[in-house]
Amino acid sequence: MIDGLPPLREVIAAHDLRAKKSFGQNFLLDLTLTARIARAAGDLTEADVFEVGPGPGGLTRALLAGGARRVLAVEKDRRCLPALAQIAGHWPGRLQVVEGDALAIDPRAHLRPPIKVVANLPYNIGTELLIRWMTPPAWPPFWQSLTLMFQREVAERITARPGTRAYGRLALMVQWRADPRIVLTLPPEAFTPAPRVSSAVVHITALPAPRFPADPRILERVTAAAFNQRRKMLRAALRTLAPDIEHHLRAAAIPPTARAEEIGLEAFCALARSLAAPRA
Repeated sequence: MIDGLPPLREVIAAHDLRAKKSFGQNFLLDLTLTARIARAAGDLTEADVFEVGPGPGGLTRALLAGGARRVLAVEKDRRCLPALAQIAGHWPGRLQVVEGDALAIDPRAHLRPPIKVVANLPYNIGTELLIRWMTPPAWPPFWQSLTLMFQREVAERITARPGTRAYGRLALMVQWRADPRIVLTLPPEAFTPAPRVSSAVVHITALPAPRFPADPRILERVTAAAFNQRRKMLRAALRTLAPDIEHHLRAAAIPPTARAEEIGLEAFCALARSLAAPRA
């Protein structure tokens, strides 16, 4: 036991918290595992933490026991609120629970920097939340790091390297502005109910600035066009971006006959800069 509160199975039984597919819920009941996730987020003693989808509060308890200065937990399922209120009472002044949709809440209104995001994300909104956190209007973002649970396939797409099947837009978006790494993998049987897929925790550390200069809107257009037709040569996949696309590819030192999965982040950024530059 990490905090003197009842085991999670007792909490779930007491509040009749059966996981609902509509909320994308799969509860992680092993407090040893939730403690490992909290530790993967690094030193929490000087940080506020934003948690999405705490459910019965297993990870919430680990974050508080791990020394988080303050936790903001956003939960859409009101059935979980009494269990979370019990945790808040056990840790007075350190846990704020908000009922609502994480997509509609700005954590900056409730927390002070540095802010770390740590969450066992509901599968149905996990990728959308990640994309929002990686594409703010200005960089650096409000968060210092993200420690997030995904389906293992998504985690592998985030950390993928050129030349692999998992490599694509998601890898480029994250790796342009941050350092991602898989820190923990979990089998389906670790959850209740057990999902059909394995899961993985990804720790993402924000960089002070993007790795290579590029206009984010142009880079997004380039990578979208390239990977939407990833089997095509780039001179064909990108021809809608510019009538002289082969000139821009060569200016970025990219062979026009190459395919998207062969091209690294630095080259894509060089291509975006070439497309942004006025022609003489």
